[in-house]
Amino acid sequence: MIYINAFFLHKSIHSVLIPLSTMFGRWSIPLYLKMLQNINSVYIQVKSGRGSTELRSSSILMVKCYSHTLINIQVLIFANAIAIKPAGALRKVPNNSPNNHKRPMISLTHLPKRPPVDIQFSDLSFSVSEGRKRGYKTILKCVNGKFRSGELTAIMGPSGAGKSTLMNILAGYRTSNLNGSVLINGKERSLRRFRKMSAYIMQDDCLQPHLTVKEAMTVAANLKIGKVLTKNDKKVVIDEIMETLGLQDCKNTLTTNLSGGQRKRLSIALELVNNPPVMFFDEPTSGLDSSSCFQCLSLLKSLARGGRTVICTIHQPSARLFEMFDHLYMLAEGQCIYRGPVPGLVPFLSSMGLECPSYHNPADYVMEVACGEHGDYVQKLVVAVNTGKCNGFVLKTPESNGNGVSNVISKDLKALGAPNGVTTHSSTANATCTTSLLDSAENLPISDKASFPTSSFLQFWILLKRTVLSILRDQTLTRMRLISHFIIGILLGLIYYNIGNDAAKVMSNTGCIFFMVMFTMFSAMMPTILTFPLEMSVFMREHLNYWYSVKSYYLAKTLADIPFQIILTVSFIIGVYYLTSQPMEAIRFGMVLGIGTLTALVSQSFGLLIGAAFDIESGVFLGPITTIPMVLFSGFFAKLDDIPSYLNWLSYVTYVRYSFEGTMIAIYGLNRGKLTCNADYCHYKHPTTFLEDMNMKDDINTYLIDVAALSALFIIIRIFAYFLLRVKLFANR
Repeated sequence: MIYINAFFLHKSIHSVLIPLSTMFGRWSIPLYLKMLQNINSVYIQVKSGRGSTELRSSSILMVKCYSHTLINIQVLIFANAIAIKPAGALRKVPNNSPNNHKRPMISLTHLPKRPPVDIQFSDLSFSVSEGRKRGYKTILKCVNGKFRSGELTAIMGPSGAGKSTLMNILAGYRTSNLNGSVLINGKERSLRRFRKMSAYIMQDDCLQPHLTVKEAMTVAANLKIGKVLTKNDKKVVIDEIMETLGLQDCKNTLTTNLSGGQRKRLSIALELVNNPPVMFFDEPTSGLDSSSCFQCLSLLKSLARGGRTVICTIHQPSARLFEMFDHLYMLAEGQCIYRGPVPGLVPFLSSMGLECPSYHNPADYVMEVACGEHGDYVQKLVVAVNTGKCNGFVLKTPESNGNGVSNVISKDLKALGAPNGVTTHSSTANATCTTSLLDSAENLPISDKASFPTSSFLQFWILLKRTVLSILRDQTLTRMRLISHFIIGILLGLIYYNIGNDAAKVMSNTGCIFFMVMFTMFSAMMPTILTFPLEMSVFMREHLNYWYSVKSYYLAKTLADIPFQIILTVSFIIGVYYLTSQPMEAIRFGMVLGIGTLTALVSQSFGLLIGAAFDIESGVFLGPITTIPMVLFSGFFAKLDDIPSYLNWLSYVTYVRYSFEGTMIAIYGLNRGKLTCNADYCHYKHPTTFLEDMNMKDDINTYLIDVAALSALFIIIRIFAYFLLRVKLFANR
């Protein structure tokens, strides 16, 4: 009876306020909405039993006085209000959820329907190693629960309670040191298949910085949908998602220039392309202002109402955000202290002797309880949850989700029809036709489907085009590389100007050649060490969400930068070669270019190896450090025959030795004629004499061996870096 009175009080006050807004025009709508928000707060308190006796009595009186004016003009004014849609706002569309009793604010009807997925877990325990002597630390201790489709679920708890760990386990990102079972719709989970039907949106929005919003969406559609849809059909799906999520106004904006809220919405939009029925969000409101937080959670709410299972970790939401969740899973010390509907939290705590003040945010209060600020109640709550005591507080009313105002409006809008600004099913007919193809692909048996939506070659081709476009748009790094090659080439050429044919300056020319090799090596290696770790977060998100395979990504990344590196290296060598007056013979010039290009590619491979194994800070330190032994065993500072026998073998595994030796043979070998000597005596007038003193053989076979060695090192290092990347990916799980 209390609930019925509160409900009619809620609706009767609507009917009093709406004629006022009609009389004074649309400018009164914001005031009207604010008053409805306050009324809704009172309505929720009465519904949950927290209202005073006077308030419940007044509800009966209000019903008697105003029931005859109920919803006279409400539908019309709200239809007009919805038509006033600010730029970039989320669009209201009709509900298409199978749960008709839950009418959302927003429902993405343009996406293909998917069967509901319920996730149930029992006796989940997870431990991490703290070293041989300290043993293992238990993060989760036999937790149980069930997350249903159509509900927005929040996993809350203090820092270190195991929120992210639990979600990573449910998402399939943590598989080691794990005990317990995870069931999908009552059946044992197939991890491979589950990861194909789920999406994980990380706390940090990992996006390609040099792509526009529409380009990023196009890449996602091409990778996640493949050839199931035509190009035009994909464009329809992309445009509808962007419009619904409020991204149309910034579709031509680079992702690096987006605001925090836009970046979060884009991260969600990228995963919505293939409409996964399960979505995980790690701290979705982190770093957002209050308005963006509300908009973000409104979007998550609409995704859940579309029949999806939406699970997110959240640290400490405001009261406004907290009541938007349908289901709460509260953790403390690795154990569950509450699981159930959000409106049932306060009554449950009250039954345990923990009275939440009416002016207090329930989310803050339960967090204080979890931290022990109100006494040692954690174990008592754990026992109560395990014995099913919290199950008695499930509210079975249609408006139990705390959105009574929005639900009443949704019903009225449906009765009225679709006014301006509201999308109907007919307006999404094209999407329904095209996305039905997506459904047919999902209905195939798992054995008939490929591991990824697209073939390995198509993945490689899409990623190759994306990487090349990113390199071209990376104005800072690309311009810096180009300018540095030009300036250093001119500077080196001016310092050693016109000495290439002078017998009296052979040692100076050797220094020029060695510096040319060193610059080629560092200029190719260091940018890769810097850029590759930066893309690791994007790669991790996309690969773990089953966009593409590791080999397709690595092959595209490996080949994309090769043309740019070759162009930079060749332009640098041409300038230095000409200014220093090296022998103007086509064969020698080609040999120098060949060795220089291979040196750049091997150095780039070495940078990939370091970048795949370490973060930026470690890579920037280790990159130059690891080149010191290579320089020492190159044959420039110490002759190869002078190196002790127990260390001489190291010269055969350092690619700088082959680069320097091959360049020297190309310049001074192959029976080159006498050098010009303007002094009284030039010891190295015959180039062969100089090569003999450097312990280098003057024959083409030695040069070919150097080329073969560099080519082999290029392939070996690239393969090793690939497997190292796979190991790192596995270690993170």
